[in-house]
Amino acid sequence: MDKVRIDKWLWAARFFKTRSLAKQAIESGKVQVDGQRVKPSREIEASAMVTVRQGWDDKTVEVLGLTDQRRGAPEAQKLYRESHASIELRERRATERKAGLGAFIVSEHKPNKKQRRQIHRFRRIMDED
Repeated sequence: MDKVRIDKWLWAARFFKTRSLAKQAIESGKVQVDGQRVKPSREIEASAMVTVRQGWDDKTVEVLGLTDQRRGAPEAQKLYRESHASIELRERRATERKAGLGAFIVSEHKPNKKQRRQIHRFRRIMDED
């Protein structure tokens, strides 16, 4: 294959579970090819640089192979290679997110009626100041 639609390739490379999810991501601007927004019908070639935003992270990958058929994960990983800069950036941001949760207090249960009243009183006092 010389060219494949970007939505089909993203689905075949297992970035998205369905083609419709890949299409939505492309239309919302979460996918760029060679630094430019594209349409789902855009055909890509090998050696194109694709940037995909998934959740909190951006992945920048180089297209190594083309297919429009979804296969197993080991075969899908052979279709692209993520850049070293992209990997380092994702890892750094993940550690920053984990470090930021250190000060976040997570309660194991909902507050009871007495605790809710205390929270409401405290908020009223804070609003008055």
